[in-house]
Amino acid sequence: MPYANNNGVRIYYEVEGQGPPLVMLHGGGGELSAWRQYGYSEALKNDYRLILIDERGHGKSDKPHDAESYDVPLRVGDVTAVMDDLGVDKAHFLGYSYGGRIALDCANTVPQRVLSLIVGGMGPQGTSHDGSNPALKLFEAGPEAIIAMREASGPLPAEEKARILGADFKAQIALVKSPWPNLEADLQRMTMPVLIFIGELDSLWPPPVVNKAYSILPDAEFVVLPGLDHGQAGRRIDLVLPPIKEFLAGVSKK
Repeated sequence: MPYANNNGVRIYYEVEGQGPPLVMLHGGGGELSAWRQYGYSEALKNDYRLILIDERGHGKSDKPHDAESYDVPLRVGDVTAVMDDLGVDKAHFLGYSYGGRIALDCANTVPQRVLSLIVGGMGPQGTSHDGSNPALKLFEAGPEAIIAMREASGPLPAEEKARILGADFKAQIALVKSPWPNLEADLQRMTMPVLIFIGELDSLWPPPVVNKAYSILPDAEFVVLPGLDHGQAGRRIDLVLPPIKEFLAGVSKK
């Protein structure tokens, strides 16, 4: 199985399709298989070389249990280690929720590796490590609490329930305890083309707050998906894929 090594932490990845490279980063608690489950891979693999990554703490990648192992430089290093392993100098990036945050961190710290950036369901604001992060209590409550929260907007597929139940929650808690710095002041330096999409009913990252924060980006498009909450916005590819495809096609012509 293909693994990249980032200072002793193994990062699992898979590649499919052909065309310009597109790094795809799943949401917290997920795995790279989610991109196939919801149809993203099938819809994009004929036009792009998809680089699907199990982020540290997830899937088949290593799962440290200390918060320091999820610091920003390490998470970014995981992605660049995979790219280096594949001989990919630059790529388009697509990340949702926690994966969107990693994509943002890559655009901020290694912008020379990022051709364009697509971020779904995630703002640039920071989080604290003092226990006030609402996601921490959710993960400390365990997988059943995660499932109940996700199913508030409708039943989850059996595959996704199994993935949540099988997750390493010690690693998930360590991940959530690792602070995210506020990137709002850094956005003006992210000059690559950016697409932001978010559900109209996203309570974690309300669109007015998120879009106001991102308004400083030099080259950005914003899409609000009507009637969708945080979980739904990542799954409704019938609504998400058209703007993603249009954005990537436009970027490729530049």
